Amino acid sequence: MRDKVMERWSTYEPFHVELGEKKVADIVITNHAISRYNDRIAKAQTKPEEIASFMWETLKQNRIVSYYRKEEDVYLIDEDLVVVAEFADLPGEYDLTGNPLHKMIIVTFLGKMSETIELRDLKSYYSWLRHSRRMTLIKNSRKRK
Repeated sequence: MRDKVMERWSTYEPFHVELGEKKVADIVITNHAISRYNDRIAKAQTKPEEIASFMWETLKQNRIVSYYRKEEDVYLIDEDLVVVAEFADLPGEYDLTGNPLHKMIIVTFLGKMSETIELRDLKSYYSWLRHSRRMTLIKNSRKRK
């Protein structure tokens, strides 16, 4: 998903956007992220291209911030939408100073904090999820015996 719009002849917009220390030049959205976006955000079927252009616009407008200060895998969009993303180097792609460019891989959309209160503290939310899944597995294994 690269920016293809030019305002005038002989000028161009940068083809990467900085997010923290990463220089994002491409966005990849996983199938899991598409299904989560359709279930939790849009509540309807949305094309991957529309999700990618939404992500690209939020990147260009600096509306994405890191959820935690030191970790770089969970991000907030407009201080509401929680997104999990990974980064990978783009082979053979460099900026003007020779630094590598990255592709942003959207792993999943966790949801909106305004709708799901548990997302306000992700660490306790994940520990609750692990505990509830473990308890479900224990209950199911008891039923089988």
